[in-house]
Amino acid sequence: MRQTCFRKIMATVLCVAAMQLLSCAAWAAQKTVTLDGQNLKLDQLIDIAEGRATVELDATAMKRVKDARELLMAFAAEGRPVYGLTVGVGLNKDKAIFHTDESGKKTLSPEVLKLSEQFNVNALRAHSAGVGPDMEARVVRATMAIRLNTLLAGRTGAQPYVAELYKDFLNKNLLPVVPSRGSVGECDITIAPHIGLVMMGEWKADYKGKRVSGAEALKMAGLKALKPSGKDALSILSTNSPAMAKAAFALNEAKQFMNVAPAVFGLSLEGLNGNVAPFLKPVNDVRPFSCFAQASSVLRDELEGSYVWAPAKGRALQDPLSYRTGVYTFGAAFEALHDAIGKWTVQVNSSDDNPAVVVGIEPAKNTPAQVAKYYLDAGHIKGAIFPTSNFEPLPVVLKLENLGIALSHVSRNAAMRCLRLVDPHFTHLSRFLAADDVAINFGAIGKPFVALDAENRELANPVSQDIIPLAGNIEDTGTNSMRVADRLSKMVDNLYYIYGLELFHAAQAIDLRKREGEIALGKGTGAMFTAYRKQVSFVKKDRPFTPDIQDSHDFLKAYNR
Repeated sequence: MRQTCFRKIMATVLCVAAMQLLSCAAWAAQKTVTLDGQNLKLDQLIDIAEGRATVELDATAMKRVKDARELLMAFAAEGRPVYGLTVGVGLNKDKAIFHTDESGKKTLSPEVLKLSEQFNVNALRAHSAGVGPDMEARVVRATMAIRLNTLLAGRTGAQPYVAELYKDFLNKNLLPVVPSRGSVGECDITIAPHIGLVMMGEWKADYKGKRVSGAEALKMAGLKALKPSGKDALSILSTNSPAMAKAAFALNEAKQFMNVAPAVFGLSLEGLNGNVAPFLKPVNDVRPFSCFAQASSVLRDELEGSYVWAPAKGRALQDPLSYRTGVYTFGAAFEALHDAIGKWTVQVNSSDDNPAVVVGIEPAKNTPAQVAKYYLDAGHIKGAIFPTSNFEPLPVVLKLENLGIALSHVSRNAAMRCLRLVDPHFTHLSRFLAADDVAINFGAIGKPFVALDAENRELANPVSQDIIPLAGNIEDTGTNSMRVADRLSKMVDNLYYIYGLELFHAAQAIDLRKREGEIALGKGTGAMFTAYRKQVSFVKKDRPFTPDIQDSHDFLKAYNR
């Protein structure tokens, strides 16, 4: 029996889950992730973001944070020019924030520290210039977890209390209100500082189901306000963590989609009565691309035991290209996904700070004078502070865009396959997969997947180069990283609709074939077909298809392999 309420049930479940995530009373994380700045994985980040894990700080990593702070302040006491520490940021890098004591004591007086604190406060306020709507709670949590982990790499110079506040905000589910738009993708400097405002007891936050001022949130949580100094403000605001948080969800969604897409393809091949020849191992060995060999292996596993391995009446020697090249489109997407997750993993386990604080190193002999000035041996601590371009997220962004291009091929081929499944020339079934001679059936529902596929092709167009110069022409490049991640997420959601429609078509074709005689489905495809038919029934006569389309989308998103 077709469960017409499936969509409403799913919506209710998701709504309740969201309410539980935001409610401190329901906050009950099941595991702990120890962050050390080096080993954060995508699934761990998703667990933290969605409230399934609390965080702890690795002791060795915290020692790195403390040492970096000590070295940073030694540079400040020497009066060395350090971006965001003793001189301003952006075009104001030529302006001194303070002048150290000229007596030679190399200490920071209370007056100097006060000037530093005021600069940090002003920097966090002035850079808070995002555009609404607010970020989802899970994205805010992911943003804080990523920045905390990169800070623990020990290259930042922020005071340790900044790390502790990130941890406490996560574990107490204290969520700063953060706008979701307004970054050009060269560090999200107009987005991230809103978290720093709440750390100072300013701005606003969501806590225990209420939106309150930053000061009230800190008080309710039993936390002391941050007094930022040194390079704290720059450490909080100059980070790619908001974009990497959005990218994390896009990648996780793409990973889940690619886990179910081959089974849908397999059912589509069974609905077509298609030919398995392009997926055979000897065929792949002729041109041994490893990612394509992986994809063909996955498809063979899905179809294990299927009737398509036995001769069948009406089977073509060669199917349309959208079927024959399935191993290549999936293989390219698998490889692009693997590469994107790899680059993301490097990004979130490294420092993207400028400047970079490196403790314990000293210049080699004959070091050029220009380079030697970045080093300091203060007796009690030594190291260097280097100007960097480590804020550049292009290595990750390009891989995200490449994944989008690969998925656009996955999208288009599915749309083409749906059109072939309603064509009797290819299937030898009824026109538009009609159950009888008077039904219209699938004659009109080609338009949604064609429209969504057109949208996916638009979303696959690169946008990382669409930047104009800013900040007095100093900041003359960018990546639109947040936009790239948003586009990828939208594309994956469209793919769930498109593949849901392919599943709808394939299941109809399979049931029509079963009218002609029982057929065996594959190990993977059969399991999916059985589960799907519990949610979406065979179309015996014309009915509104909007609920079926949504139910098919929701089924694939919730399907567990």
